[in-house]
Amino acid sequence: MELEIDENVHGSWTVLLIRGELDLVTSPRVRRRVHEVVARGRHDLVVDLSGVRFCDSSGVGVLIASRRLLRSCGGRLRLILPEPGTPDEAYPHVGRVLAALGVRRLFEVYGDVPEALTDGDADAVEAGGEDLPGAGPAAPGRPAVPRPRT
Repeated sequence: MELEIDENVHGSWTVLLIRGELDLVTSPRVRRRVHEVVARGRHDLVVDLSGVRFCDSSGVGVLIASRRLLRSCGGRLRLILPEPGTPDEAYPHVGRVLAALGVRRLFEVYGDVPEALTDGDADAVEAGGEDLPGAGPAAPGRPAVPRPRT
């Protein structure tokens, strides 16, 4: 299956909607696209993986590398992985792979794009997000944002 990547901008956030298979052949395209977004000065990224039907270790590697890149420039990465059993969850594979490899905890995970876009830093501060375990270091000038789901 061919990999499709659509890009949308919502305020400070860039959303990449990925559909298809994220594997050894297609993961370099995702890596390039993330680098292009960052090169344009867009450092807050939502990657919607709800349309990905297969992901192998090279796909997971791209997600981890993207997280590292965005954190290095003071940015944020949020993943869209719908909850198991929800109507939006057409392909639960990616969430299972991340969990099986023990890396899902590295990412801020949301059920859909609107949820990821509306979870602001002010909410995290009001909820005491700075002190939550696993919230990770904050970008300079920004409070830490806890991962909403694990």
